[in-house]
Amino acid sequence: MEKIFTSELEDAMESLHLGGAFLTTSTGVKDNTMTISWGMIGYQWKIPVFMLLVRKSRYTHDILENSDEFTVSIPKLGKMKEALTLCGSKSGRDMDKFEAAGLVKAKGKKVSVPVVSDCLRTYECKVVYKQDMDPKLLNSEIEKLIYNGSNHHTLYYGEIVESY
Repeated sequence: MEKIFTSELEDAMESLHLGGAFLTTSTGVKDNTMTISWGMIGYQWKIPVFMLLVRKSRYTHDILENSDEFTVSIPKLGKMKEALTLCGSKSGRDMDKFEAAGLVKAKGKKVSVPVVSDCLRTYECKVVYKQDMDPKLLNSEIEKLIYNGSNHHTLYYGEIVESY
């Protein structure tokens, strides 16, 4: 990696949580991006990892189940608000969100999935582990507040193979 993956991590995590980020996937024919605001970065299994959650109802989930790569592009806090809103409220099943949101794609450096240009931080990742949530193992207050019995997430752990 050009820079260590923790470079500007505090700003990136604040922007992810408070403003959102673009999670981009690809079928190999069609690219898709969606807005995320939950995720974690750290070390797991002696490698740098970006862990994120995607609900099973999302088009992105369908793509990730058949792919082994994704990118996360985190805009500077307060930037790209309209694009983040659109990509978090519309489905890639029905539209090209890159075109509709006016996003510029760039080629990934180490993965085949594109990245969103002009972001604060970008993480290129290869899936190393995925797991469906088990609602029985989740704190009951979180279960009721976030899920209320349905539409649980799958957790995806991606090895960070490039960061800039």
